[in-house]
Amino acid sequence: MAVKPVSLRKMEEKTKNIYEAVVVMSKRARQINQERFEEQVIEESEELEMDVLDELPDIKPEDYEEKEKVTTKALNEFLEGEVNWRVLEDTEED
Repeated sequence: MAVKPVSLRKMEEKTKNIYEAVVVMSKRARQINQERFEEQVIEESEELEMDVLDELPDIKPEDYEEKEKVTTKALNEFLEGEVNWRVLEDTEED
């Protein structure tokens, strides 16, 4: 599930500034990571009983679910045009 080589030309089709593309993809990766964390917290809070925090939950190897890496997912979403962004203009006041 590693990131495969990507042509810079594909990124340039979405934006002419490669640095802008990197920033957009990295921010999207952070969003995906935050969403996964929130889902995990919600699932764990539903499973725990109130006032029972003395025991650690047993995590079994067969329950492990491998997910696509957030960077890979963000890159794919960017290249497929699923990510929308806008550039904020600098407002310098004299």
